[in-house]
Amino acid sequence: MTETIAESDLGAPVLCHVHEGVMTITLNRPDAANAIRPDDRNELIRLFADADINPEIRVVVLRANGRHFCGGADVVKLADGHVKNVKRVTAPMRTIMTGAQRLVASVLDCGKPVVTVVQGAAAGIGAHLAYASDLVIATDKAYFSESFVKRGLVVDGGGAYLLPRRIGMQKAKEMAFFGEKLSAGEALTLGLVNRVVEVDELDKTVDDFVSRLATAPTSSIALTKRLFNDSPDADRSSAFVAEAMAQEIQSYSQDAKEGVAAFVSKRTPSYVGW
Repeated sequence: MTETIAESDLGAPVLCHVHEGVMTITLNRPDAANAIRPDDRNELIRLFADADINPEIRVVVLRANGRHFCGGADVVKLADGHVKNVKRVTAPMRTIMTGAQRLVASVLDCGKPVVTVVQGAAAGIGAHLAYASDLVIATDKAYFSESFVKRGLVVDGGGAYLLPRRIGMQKAKEMAFFGEKLSAGEALTLGLVNRVVEVDELDKTVDDFVSRLATAPTSSIALTKRLFNDSPDADRSSAFVAEAMAQEIQSYSQDAKEGVAAFVSKRTPSYVGW
């Protein structure tokens, strides 16, 4: 399945390209540090949902044009909303739950592996998109920031859920309370990213990850992703039951049959993704 980006769409704030089972989503507002506006957010949610249900998509890559990955939510739009908005009880809460939180959930719940590529700033919701991803590749110039406190805001977009589970409570609080930059090297040490590379090695590293995922048993990865994402909140009994159910479900797949047959025949398996 191949989809090319029309010339007229190249200026869109969110680009999408599909080729050989790989959906590449690109944030395309480099002059605004790829800050995300409500319409951009909704388009990202739609694309992750489409990738989830499309059997031809085997892996999703999230990246950005320009110096920065994502500077967070568009604060200009946010300030304008504060001026115009007449708040009703629970309305702001619903906006957050169906906005930034839904965006992060769309990454966590996508049944395809999501690889995020970070250069420059990954701040606020931009950082949370990386935390929610399955694999993260960063340049040595990248950094992560919980920038909310610097704007007098409370962390949103699932940050209070994700960050302590990724790096532990004390370091998560330090990042949230001070809003200081966390370098790519520190992020690697803490386990927030999988690889840190120089800029000229970035595409090669991304291509290596993506090519391996695009030919992997996709349904096996989807079930494993679900087990891993649910595990921090599950007791042992529930986790073991879920694992056994996932094992049984996958045992009926074409790829499970192929994997076993290839092992017995001592050949390289050819997975179809289901």
